[in-house]
Amino acid sequence: MGKAIVVKNLVKKYKKSNVFAVDNISFEVAEGEFFAFLGPNGAGKTTTISILTTTLAKTSGKVTIAGYDLDREEAKVRQNIGIIFQKPSLDNNLTAEENIRYHAFLYNVYPYRPTFSLMPRSYKAKVSELSKILNIEKDIFRPIKTYSGGMKRKLEIVRSLIHHPKILFLDEPTSGLDPQSRKTLWQYLHGMKQKSKMTIFLTTHYLEEAEDADNINIINHGKIIESGTPLEIKKDILKQHLIIDADNRNELIQELKDKKIPYQLKDHITLPFKESTPHQLIKKIQTPLSYLSIYQPSLEEAYLDIIGQNEQGN
Repeated sequence: MGKAIVVKNLVKKYKKSNVFAVDNISFEVAEGEFFAFLGPNGAGKTTTISILTTTLAKTSGKVTIAGYDLDREEAKVRQNIGIIFQKPSLDNNLTAEENIRYHAFLYNVYPYRPTFSLMPRSYKAKVSELSKILNIEKDIFRPIKTYSGGMKRKLEIVRSLIHHPKILFLDEPTSGLDPQSRKTLWQYLHGMKQKSKMTIFLTTHYLEEAEDADNINIINHGKIIESGTPLEIKKDILKQHLIIDADNRNELIQELKDKKIPYQLKDHITLPFKESTPHQLIKKIQTPLSYLSIYQPSLEEAYLDIIGQNEQGN
C-alpha cells in the first residue's frame, strides 16, 4: 500500500514567537487510511493541517501529499485534496449551488456553465446525492446569507466532496451539526473510504469519532506525544479491569487476599488484569459472585490521561 501523506521533521515557528507551533514532527498516512490527529486547542493541529493543505508556509521539513512534493507541486497537491476547515470559507453573495459549481470549476472537475441547468448530468446527480445525505436538498438554490451556521457546515462538506478527492482533510467537520447529520455524514464517509480508497485525515473534539480510526497521533505543544491504533493507545495507557461483587463480600475479599489476587475496594471490587484474561481470573474465584462486569477504557479517557501526563512533564 502506498503512502498518501509523508511528513518528515516538520517545523513551524511564527514570527515574534518564542515557541514552535509545530516542533519537528514526523508521521505517515497510508492510502485509504482513516487517520485521526488529536490534541487540545493550541497544540498544533490546525497549523499542521494548514501546512499540509498548502494554505500556510512551513519553516522547515519535507512533506509529500498524494505523491507530490509540497514545495514544488502545490497545484497538484490541491487537485488531490478536499478540505473542511473549522472556519467557514463560503461566498455569502452566492447561492449554495453556485458555491459548489465554482468550486468544481476551480478544481477542474467540470467545465464552468453560467447556470445549474446547463451543467453536466453527472454534476447535477452528485449535487443531488450529497445534498440529500446532509438534508439540504430543498435549500440548495438559496443564497448563503440565509443559511444557519449548521447549514453552512453541511454545504462546506458537500463542496469538499464534489471533486472526488484522494485525501479528505476534516478539521472539526461535524462541529455545529445535529446528531443525526453527524451520523449520516460518517456513514457516507466510511462508505466512500471503502468504495474509492479515499484517505481521511481528521481532527475532532468528538473523540468517539476517532474510535474507528486506523491510526491516531496525539499532539501537544507542537510535539507528537503518542501514536498507534485506538486499541494500542488504550491498552498502553489504561488497563482493563474486572468489576465484581458478592452477597458475602467479606468472604470474597478474604479469598482474594488468600490467593494474592490484587484488588481495590470502592463501590464494587475491581481486579486489574494484564497477562491474565478475564476468564482466567474469574476461574480462580470460588466465592459465588452477585455482580460481574468488564471495564473497557474509552479513547477519551486514554486521551485525557496522555494529555494530563504531558502537561505535568512540561
